[in-house]
Amino acid sequence: MWLREELKTLHTFLRALIEVLVLRAEHEVDILMPGYTHLQRAQPIRWSHWLMSYAWALQRDLERLDELSTRVNVLPLGSGALAGNPFNVDREFLAQELGFAKVSDNSLDGTSSRDYIAEFLFWASMNAVHLSKLAEDLILYCSKEFGYVTLSDAYSTGSSLMPQKKNADSLELIRGKAGRVFGQCAGFMMVLKGLPSTYNKDLQEDKEAMFEVYDTMTGILQVATGTISTLTVHPEACVAALSSDMLATDLAYYLVRKGVAFREAHGLSGAAVALAEQGKKSISQLALVELKTISSVFDEDVAAVWDYESSVQQYSAYGGTSRESVLQQVSSLKTWLQIH
Repeated sequence: MWLREELKTLHTFLRALIEVLVLRAEHEVDILMPGYTHLQRAQPIRWSHWLMSYAWALQRDLERLDELSTRVNVLPLGSGALAGNPFNVDREFLAQELGFAKVSDNSLDGTSSRDYIAEFLFWASMNAVHLSKLAEDLILYCSKEFGYVTLSDAYSTGSSLMPQKKNADSLELIRGKAGRVFGQCAGFMMVLKGLPSTYNKDLQEDKEAMFEVYDTMTGILQVATGTISTLTVHPEACVAALSSDMLATDLAYYLVRKGVAFREAHGLSGAAVALAEQGKKSISQLALVELKTISSVFDEDVAAVWDYESSVQQYSAYGGTSRESVLQQVSSLKTWLQIH
């Protein structure tokens, strides 16, 4: 009963975090920034597209939480020690009075099953992983090496020695707590895996894991919401981090639109990158005559490739980083939240 009720609290906190991400994504949709793979700048994207990537991950967590709530809402009362109840207790009436959706179907299983706790611990582990990844991105983005965002003073601290520092302690603690949460999940699964059927005293270990993980998750969800809602994004720094080499794929797309097979276009774009490196210049600084030494398909209109806004706008299929696509994602998630 305790977990059933407290899952509603977690639902409220997680939903609030998603709402903050969606709201910022809607209001800051025109900010461009680098997208990363392998922690290297890859292609231009929208800041809002990055925000929505975590909103959708957390939406799946909220779905899982609601599904978990259904399986938690089962009453084992009336299972006895293991064989059931000999006094013809109306278990369905008890379930109704206590607000449970159903009763457990087998007394042996009812006395020993801790599936719902293991599932809660997994849910928390998955949610904590998503929060840890979000925290790690922002830890990087608020460093002087990136400078994309600044955290509120309420969610950062100064150094005990170096007065110039502003540390992302709130985010680092979220990242650190994720390991603790998963540790409780893994530990409890190891308790369960060696047990014979019905009740064994080992099962009392479920309480420590459940209570600690619940306390941790309520804390880090609120800290994440506060951090995201109060941070300041710096559009000029995000745009300044873009570079024309991030449009090398766009150069390949340009050739594809001219009728070149992508496999060949990829190689030709790579040749342009190599030529720029040899000349110690950016790829956008290559003259048309230089590009034509690579392929005669290049023409005057290749200059249009070197526009970051046009680059992100071409990804117009649903799920992409164009303005319209991101706002469509925002609308979809807002609609989903209205009924959850």
